[in-house]
Amino acid sequence: MSTVDLSNCDREPIHVPGSIQAHAVMLVLAEPDWTVTNASENAAAVFGSVGVIIGRGLHEVLPAEQVGRWREELTGQSLDQTPRYLTPLPATATTAAWEVLLHRHDGTLIMEFERWDTGDMMGTALAFPHLQRTLTVLSSTTSLVEFCQRAAESVRAFIGFDRVMVYRFAEDDSGHVIAESRREDLEAYLGLHYPASDIPAQARELFRRSPVRLNPDIHYTPVPLVPGLHAEDGRPVDMSYCVTRSMSPIHVEYLKNMGVVASMSLSIVVQGRLWGLFACHHYAPRYVTHGARMACEFITQMLSLQVADKERGEQSAYTERLNLARTALMARLQVGTDLSAALGGETDILGGLDAVGSALVLDDAVYTAGRVPADETIQALGAWLSENSTETVKATTCLARWEATLAAATMPLSGVLAARLSRRPNAYLFWFRPPEAFLVKWAGDPRKPMETGPHGDRLTPRKSFALWQEEVRDRSRPWLGAEVEAARSLRHGVLEVMMRRTEQLVRWQVELEKRNQDLDSFAYIASHDLKEPLRGLRNYARYLGEDHASELTEEARRKVATIERLGQRMDHLLDALLHYSRMGRSEIEAKPVDLNTVVAHAQDLLIARLEDHPVEIRIPRALPVVEGDPALLTEVFTNLISNAVKYNDKPDAWVEIGWLQPAEGGCQLYVRDNGIGIAPAYHQMIFRIFKRLHERDAFGGGAGAGLTVVRSILSRMGGQIWLESELGVGSTFYFTLDASSAYAGVERAPPSSAR
Repeated sequence: MSTVDLSNCDREPIHVPGSIQAHAVMLVLAEPDWTVTNASENAAAVFGSVGVIIGRGLHEVLPAEQVGRWREELTGQSLDQTPRYLTPLPATATTAAWEVLLHRHDGTLIMEFERWDTGDMMGTALAFPHLQRTLTVLSSTTSLVEFCQRAAESVRAFIGFDRVMVYRFAEDDSGHVIAESRREDLEAYLGLHYPASDIPAQARELFRRSPVRLNPDIHYTPVPLVPGLHAEDGRPVDMSYCVTRSMSPIHVEYLKNMGVVASMSLSIVVQGRLWGLFACHHYAPRYVTHGARMACEFITQMLSLQVADKERGEQSAYTERLNLARTALMARLQVGTDLSAALGGETDILGGLDAVGSALVLDDAVYTAGRVPADETIQALGAWLSENSTETVKATTCLARWEATLAAATMPLSGVLAARLSRRPNAYLFWFRPPEAFLVKWAGDPRKPMETGPHGDRLTPRKSFALWQEEVRDRSRPWLGAEVEAARSLRHGVLEVMMRRTEQLVRWQVELEKRNQDLDSFAYIASHDLKEPLRGLRNYARYLGEDHASELTEEARRKVATIERLGQRMDHLLDALLHYSRMGRSEIEAKPVDLNTVVAHAQDLLIARLEDHPVEIRIPRALPVVEGDPALLTEVFTNLISNAVKYNDKPDAWVEIGWLQPAEGGCQLYVRDNGIGIAPAYHQMIFRIFKRLHERDAFGGGAGAGLTVVRSILSRMGGQIWLESELGVGSTFYFTLDASSAYAGVERAPPSSAR
């Protein structure tokens, strides 16, 4: 037999039971004229035949003046979801008095009628003074547990039930009785834990949405709606917010096994989440009137508002320390400290939180402090959260509930508090806690053996109430609300700093681009405009040397020749500067380029130099096809091959052109020679414009701008260049284009290996 759990309860559609409790009557109304579209079957006994009611306006079913009074009461009020108590429907000669509730949900109005016991001692008139005394008692409490205990006693006094418990939900949705008021002869449930399966997920959601639930007598016969579905579209009537909707049969069985006959629940909702419940039990039928319920609702709402304040109050000193630590950390970040450096200290990265270790993950980098898992495990945790959670701050006392494999890898750590820093796939702050062994008292074995009950194979709750103790070893101490808020505040502070720095970087980038454009324009204008006066100086020097040669002394002729030579040198420098400025101003035309063709073209451009300096050009294998600008790539190869030929003093000089394919993809190209080599101290210097390592006329002279132009071109294409060299042995210049630029290294017939 397969293992059976309470998953069938989780699938039970308890919000659309199709019936109500026997003490009530329900009418479903269509707006705007409040036409009755559905009615509970017992409406016939109160308002006449159900068949006659359906399709009629409410003013035709009930006294028109009463319906008009209700409409006046509701003027300007929202009816969505929250049931509104209306003026009771008074008794007549043939019917009893009724309390009336009305709300709108799923596009329809639902009106609920409950019998009004006008003689109940806790009616509306007596509820107010009792509530005043209750508020005085509650306001004097100093701790959250004391507040809950006094609240439980007050609720019990209002409704007269045998037992009232404050039931708090844990992170794993199990429950813990933290306060109890009971009849003296009853067994105490205070301190007991209940598994999450006792209140399935969809029931918890209904508790969150609907604050009050009353079951005066669980031994009732459900009263169906007539018709059972909406006439216009065949949908069942959604009773999520109905006070009188019929109970789940499984929940009825659960209460029967406890000996409970009447029950009431009041939801404690804190900041939109179901924090806990007032679970009220009575061992005989008992109805709770409108006035008593309103008073209990008020106490519940007060408790909901007080929970966060009480928790913060109990943690005030710790909260203050967290605030001071965060303030100090933010101050360091504000003065320009790098994020990883500011969060990288042994105490700084903890942010004041009580944890044994913490980690900052920024993409591939991990910065840690204290006891933490391995870097790869932390990164895997960040990746898992990025894929499986949209929460900005997420905490657990047992990592195995998130992901078992990660939990095994982080042992002996189990508690994790995570704050997402950005929408990038892996940018998180983590705090870690070790597990702490502790004893949990369960109201029965939470694993519950499977038994066959009246509703099929399910986990019968009967044995749930025998005390069962468990030693827990895989959970850390819970993360306090103050700690979660501290993580959230630290996240906000870090995000603000990151945003400001991003904006600053953008401003710097815009300013840098503008300045680069200005420099390019200046270089272009300067080099272009200086050409004309320089040409005049050179011409006049030549004319002086030619026309007045007989009149000049030998020394004067040498000085004229020097002027002409320096003018020519300046002309070459200006040509190089003009060419360099054009590199930054020209548009890049990206398209598939066969590098074999590019290299062949470069050799054609260098034909004169190759004839003067015979060199063997080696291409070991066909070059790949890449995406780039063919003219600029030709410029790159022309400069690199020219330098390799120029700075080679070997009788068997050679230049090799090839490519490598690293594991990460793309390709690395290279130009290698067996020339004079370059000392390591000059490996970066050679890329500076007009920087030469030799005498002006050595190795054929030159302006010293070729490698600067090459680096500028490659940078604009998203690549980079570097070299490996040994004096007297040779040099290899490696360079890359953008990583995505390599198409495929299709082997082609290489061009001639020599020129």
